[in-house]
Amino acid sequence: MPVISAPHAFNEGTLFVDLESIFGCRLYLKCEGFNFAGSIKLKAANEMVESAERDGTLKPDSILVESSSGNLGVALSMIAASKGYRFLCVTDSRCNLSTKLLMEALGSQVHVVTDLDANGGFLGTRLEYVRALCASDERYVWLSQYTNPGNWRAHFRTTAPEIAGHFPRLDALFVGTGTAGTLMGCARYFRDWHRPVRIVAVDSVGSVAFGGSPGRRMIPGLGMSMRPPLLDESYVDEVIQVEEEDTIRTCHRMARSGFLFGGSTGTVVSAATDWLARHGTRDLTAVAIAPDLGERYLDTIYQSNWLQGLYGDHLVDSAPEPEEPWDEKKSASRTPNRRRRS
Repeated sequence: MPVISAPHAFNEGTLFVDLESIFGCRLYLKCEGFNFAGSIKLKAANEMVESAERDGTLKPDSILVESSSGNLGVALSMIAASKGYRFLCVTDSRCNLSTKLLMEALGSQVHVVTDLDANGGFLGTRLEYVRALCASDERYVWLSQYTNPGNWRAHFRTTAPEIAGHFPRLDALFVGTGTAGTLMGCARYFRDWHRPVRIVAVDSVGSVAFGGSPGRRMIPGLGMSMRPPLLDESYVDEVIQVEEEDTIRTCHRMARSGFLFGGSTGTVVSAATDWLARHGTRDLTAVAIAPDLGERYLDTIYQSNWLQGLYGDHLVDSAPEPEEPWDEKKSASRTPNRRRRS
């Protein structure tokens, strides 16, 4: 058993869940929620903070500031508390209440923006606020997860090798796309690996990350209201967009089997199971990445009033019956965008 003195020193990176008994397809889920920050964002947060410390950007009197829909904010709150920095998280009204309270419990200040940007999201408004803060006081240090190479380097060094070590015959990897840090770190690692791995990026309908039309998105985590600056589509073989209703159904289906995961995980698993169903083979080894667990979503995607108010009665108390393996009936609700590697 490890003994640690700093919360970011522990991160369980070797746990995988076999989802075949739930979905009837050969899919392994890499669980990234077992650390004190509760999500995969701990890796990027730690890499970016340590890099800023090494190059002298972060000083004892610095005030960390970052735009986050939730999980990175929690990770930075935890690290800031451990290292003695002040931290201000700029988030928006989609941020789960439990996430906001957790950041505040860790000693961070949370600013919530409510005005939409030109693409119908909140990111542009959040970034404007961060830039204004940095211009007002030189003590503010913005790590900028959207442009910081430490975001993808963290996954190049950790997440991808962890997957490769357990699945040397990996055929397909499904990665949710927000800032594109996890996607690009894993894609770069597997591009030069000893065997080809199909990289499937998963996005939310309403996100413009891959050039789609902007639309309402109520589940935080995946999707962007701008093109992610870190994204290089030459590393991506295919993009699948998932409707939020399918995200919720998938989350509830896993919960009925005892696995409570967050919205981003539901989106990625929904895309992966649909992709495997359409390709109709059991010979592939496929892995999907689960960014976090589900406790922070109890008042949203697992709450009847929230579901009813946003999506209608048909999603309330939904407990879908198990489908036959390789059922293709839901494939029309996704928007696959196939790419071939040049």
